[in-house]
Amino acid sequence: MRDKKKILYVITKSNWGGAQRYVYDLATNLSKDHYEPIVVTGGSGILKTKLEERHVRVLSIPYLERDINIFYDLAVFINLVRLFLKEKPDIVHLNSSKIGGLGALAARITQVKKIIFTAHGWAFNEPRNYLSKKLITFLSWVTIFLSHHTITVSEQDTLCVHNMPAISGKVSCIHNGIQEKELVSKKEARAALFKGHPSLMPSKEAVWIGTIGELTRNKGLSYAIEACDTLKKKLSSPFVYVIIGDGEDKYKLANAIRKHNLSHEVSLVGFKKDASSLLRAFDIFLLPSVKEGLPYVVLEAGFAGIPTIASAVGGIPEIISDGKSGILVPPKDHQRIAQAIEYMMAHKEKAEELGMHLHQRVHAKFSLQSMLTSTLKIYSQKT
Repeated sequence: MRDKKKILYVITKSNWGGAQRYVYDLATNLSKDHYEPIVVTGGSGILKTKLEERHVRVLSIPYLERDINIFYDLAVFINLVRLFLKEKPDIVHLNSSKIGGLGALAARITQVKKIIFTAHGWAFNEPRNYLSKKLITFLSWVTIFLSHHTITVSEQDTLCVHNMPAISGKVSCIHNGIQEKELVSKKEARAALFKGHPSLMPSKEAVWIGTIGELTRNKGLSYAIEACDTLKKKLSSPFVYVIIGDGEDKYKLANAIRKHNLSHEVSLVGFKKDASSLLRAFDIFLLPSVKEGLPYVVLEAGFAGIPTIASAVGGIPEIISDGKSGILVPPKDHQRIAQAIEYMMAHKEKAEELGMHLHQRVHAKFSLQSMLTSTLKIYSQKT
């Protein structure tokens, strides 16, 4: 019997989103005396680079993609079976809906002792047609059923599946947690965002609004751009909206900025390494998502004490208490986003108070150590 438990973390993509951050935090903070973490992922992106810098072994699987493709998925399944047979892990910890079902089935076939699945927000809550939602809901149930335990990152996501049959006692919530990190000064952060973006040269009086996230439909950024159009037409006070990130909706969002003639107010500044260190550039943080699990970026904004506006979706209301530690708005409602921004711009002392209360809540309730301790308890439970 080997001294260390071997854990295979399996995740679809090797970019740097919330699920990748979660895997990184777990794999790099386990006790080296008791665990041997290995991360299995598709591609060779930022996650792979960061893990290798911390001397965590990374294995890549060809054809591991988020979109469904029956031929690629079959190849992935076969590769997973071969990998599990070769590595003989004590625990397989699956992340993301796509790899969840394939990975759980492969782990069952190869008789892995413990199969854990973490749902980083259910895919059936994404904007989809009726039949797609029903199919994805069924596949999500299959994943939970095949896994020994499923972790959700919000109580809301636990409620979404509590009525599913034959899964009693197999699902529990463990909130994401973070460590407080060093932030660069407001002046340095704004200078870093200026670089390479000559249009981003607001007046000294301008209010800075910021978002950090992947440029995908789930982030609801088109509604934020519409809100900026509303504000530009209504307010005389100057503002800029800075969107940090990259993704499939980049050109769609750029077209929306041009359509509304917002090139001097809204800037897509692209991916920034350690983007959260630049949070002090912003007077207001905005996350207008239409679907979320429990977003790290809101926790990071909270640690930075930035007044925050976010959609009341997923686990966000478990972080932000509306009117007490931030402002919650309905998803897909650019008018309410504009009203919330206008309120914070007009009531700066109140906005600062909201940011302070958010900092206190995140510091008290969403620590990395708490997340690690709760996850290790799941690892040690008997199946």
